Amino acid sequence: MSDNLQHLLSDSALTTFRLNGQFLALAEELARPAGLTATRWQVLGAVIDHPFTVSDIARAMGITRQSVQRTADLLADDGLVEYRDNPGHRRAKLVYVTPAGVEANHRINPDHRAAAERIAERIAPAEWQRAVDALHALSRALDRSA
Repeated sequence: MSDNLQHLLSDSALTTFRLNGQFLALAEELARPAGLTATRWQVLGAVIDHPFTVSDIARAMGITRQSVQRTADLLADDGLVEYRDNPGHRRAKLVYVTPAGVEANHRINPDHRAAAERIAERIAPAEWQRAVDALHALSRALDRSA
């Protein structure tokens, strides 16, 4: 049984690494017409509905705070986000999307929708939802085992 579980862990990891690469390639393709990279779109998307600190974004995305900080700084330089005082923490500024950032994100939406529809032609939405639910469960299990 232990060998089977070890194989399951390896297969899960390798499949996830492949999916990550596939998603990053798709994100680069979708973000390019809006003048963004996948990384910039990822950070912009994190604050599109609600401002967060750089640390909050990093935690939610499972990437380093330093990486998010560099990306947020580039987005701020481009006028797509701005830093504002955080009433809950004196030193940790909140990252807010600007109107230009909202517009850049909206330019991606039609191609994003079309990509989702292409995927849904190859996997039934109910099966896709079950896969997403399983990924969430696996992520929670990994959080608890660390």
